[in-house]
Amino acid sequence: MVSTKHTQKPQHLLTMWRPRVALVLLMIAIGWFLDSFKHRWYVFDPSELHELAQAAIASASSPNDTAGMIQHIVTNLTLTYPSNRIKINLDSTEWVFNNAGGAMGAMYIIHASITEYLIIFGTPLGTEGHTGLHTADDYFNILVGEQWAFKPGQLEMERYTPGMVHYLPRGTAKQYKMHEGCFALEYARGWIPLMLPFGLADTFTSTLDVVTLYYTIKVTGREIIRNLFIGKI
Repeated sequence: MVSTKHTQKPQHLLTMWRPRVALVLLMIAIGWFLDSFKHRWYVFDPSELHELAQAAIASASSPNDTAGMIQHIVTNLTLTYPSNRIKINLDSTEWVFNNAGGAMGAMYIIHASITEYLIIFGTPLGTEGHTGLHTADDYFNILVGEQWAFKPGQLEMERYTPGMVHYLPRGTAKQYKMHEGCFALEYARGWIPLMLPFGLADTFTSTLDVVTLYYTIKVTGREIIRNLFIGKI
C-alpha cells in the first residue's frame, strides 16, 4: 500500500503559502501605487526651508543663539502655513532624547505627519553615528556648529557648517559626526512611519529608556493624529 503522507505535503505547503505570497505581493503593489503620488501630500518645500534656516541664522543675536533661531523658525512657519492646512507644534520646550544609529541627541518635533516631519535636532556635547537607511529624503539644515559625514569609498569627509544643508536621498546611508554645540533644522519627506523602527531600536537594544520611548511615541503620535484630523497625510 502506497503512503499518501509524503505526496500530500507539497500540496499542503502550496496551499498554505499561496495566500501569504499573494498578500505580500498585494502590499508591494499598494505601496508602489501610493509611492507614485505621495508628493501630492507634501506641504513644505526643501528650498524654502533652507532659506528659512539661513534667515534664522541671520536674525539671531549671536552665532550661538539657538533659541532665537528656533523662535524665528516657528514664528515664520505659523505665519506662512494656516492651521487648517498643517499643524505646527508651538511648544518649543517639548524636547526629548533621541538615540538612533549609535548617535545621541535631543529633538523638538515641530511637525509630524505620515509623509513629512520637521524637527530641531542636536546636542551641546557632540555625537557620532549611522544616519540610517530610510524610505524618505532627508534635508539637514545646519543652524549652529558643524557636521561631518562620509560614505564608503569617500577618502575625504563632507563638511557642513551653519547655513549649509546636508541632503541625504532615500536609500542612502552615511556615517556622520556632529561636533560640540551642533543643532540643525531637519526635514524629511517620504514614508515617515517606516523611519520609526530605526529611531526607536536603540531603546530596546541599548538604552532601555522607556520614559523617553513613551514621550517620543506620545508626541509623534499626537502630531500625526492632529494632522490627520485636518486631512494632512
